[in-house]
Amino acid sequence: MQQRTRIKICGITRIDDLQASVQAGADAVGFVFYPDSPRCVTLDRAAELASRLPPFVTPVALFVNASSDLVQSVANAIPQIVLQFHGDEGAEECRAAQRPYLRAARMAAGFDLLNFASQFPDAQALLLDAHVDGFGGGGKVFDWSLIPRNVPRPVVLSGGLHAGNVAAGILQVRPLAVDVSSGVEVSKGIKDPLAIRRFCDAVRRADEQIAQAASNTPT
Repeated sequence: MQQRTRIKICGITRIDDLQASVQAGADAVGFVFYPDSPRCVTLDRAAELASRLPPFVTPVALFVNASSDLVQSVANAIPQIVLQFHGDEGAEECRAAQRPYLRAARMAAGFDLLNFASQFPDAQALLLDAHVDGFGGGGKVFDWSLIPRNVPRPVVLSGGLHAGNVAAGILQVRPLAVDVSSGVEVSKGIKDPLAIRRFCDAVRRADEQIAQAASNTPT
């Protein structure tokens, strides 16, 4: 049976944007703890926003080479948080807080995703993003054909997604989830409720297309 593609809206900084994401049907929202990002939030702000989430919508904390103290403080303050690592963290650092985690991979020609995946066997999923200057948030699409078919962990597709291309990504990659930030913004850190809804609607239409194709396939 075809599983529904999960949706994560990342870079949430405002209550209005969090509520728009929930109302549109997002499964997860992301809070950035990377000081160089224009979407960075404080721990107090993230905890306040996370407290507004209804059941079954997951908060995710994004880190880039953060201190173990910060990671643990976030984990302690937001008990339901999932951790997402975008820097140079090894497996021991990712699992140190004893919380479910996602490991981001920066995709580019020549990158060995299968070897990378083998280093993080307990990751909940691998988040595949474009290799850009800095660590994510560049709004760039990478070549989806670089993704091997036999990745041993679930895949979250990220990097330059928006309502106009997310369906194509889902149809080609068949990821567990999709992740969007700049593709639903009017400016960095400020989301557009209509863009969020259009993105979520496009994901659902892609899932319907896959389901319809499967139902038409002879058994």
